[in-house]
Amino acid sequence: MKFLLCSISSLLLAGPLVGDGTEINQDTLEKLKLPGIRINLEAKAVDVTSTVTLVEGSLEFIACTKGTKEHEAIVTIEAKPSHIHTALLLLGAKAGHPAIRKIIGEGDDQHWIDLPPKGSGVTISLVIPNKDKQPNELPLSDFVHRLDDAGNPDKDEARKRLKVFLFAGSHLIGQEGTPKTYLADQSGSVISLSTFGDELLCLPQIYGHENHALRWEVNPKHLPQVGTQVLLRIKPLKLSLPPEK
Repeated sequence: MKFLLCSISSLLLAGPLVGDGTEINQDTLEKLKLPGIRINLEAKAVDVTSTVTLVEGSLEFIACTKGTKEHEAIVTIEAKPSHIHTALLLLGAKAGHPAIRKIIGEGDDQHWIDLPPKGSGVTISLVIPNKDKQPNELPLSDFVHRLDDAGNPDKDEARKRLKVFLFAGSHLIGQEGTPKTYLADQSGSVISLSTFGDELLCLPQIYGHENHALRWEVNPKHLPQVGTQVLLRIKPLKLSLPPEK
């Protein structure tokens, strides 16, 4: 399991900053400094400028920041994950937390438990130029498939898994009394398929070697060549995991 094996003293960014998004207007957006990010009010989505970095091979990420995990992600971004977090809050999404390993009990009864990720649901798509150089939005499932599906014409199960991701929100870390650091800004973990514990967006459960989660692969059918600029579109839904028990 690759997610963090100890609890992290963290402060999650909270929000949304302006209610459910109804108060956002163009004047508000013009005051924001979020390089590489556009809050798309018409689509009710966050559009992130991205570059195709992988058209074949295994995947542990959908997106990472430039100079980090390009060998296992479809696209890279230059925007800060913390800025994407802010943009999602402005559209009314609720940040939760990535998967956490937590110690409970006292004395001889102490033991670790794994808490699944939590947060508002989002959908993810890529907007790529078609043959006429017009933008064409396609769901994430068009670009990723499971090795389990090789030779299987029914890929509904894989598509269902990729339908909704969670706004986990990474972590804010740092010593008390000092400025906090947004962990995904350091690690580059923007959208993960495997569980690392520091990601901005993730699948709704814990995914590691134990449940054969590391079996995602690029589906190059609709992908343009490496180096092509595309839009990564993240659209908040009114969906989240139930509270922890």
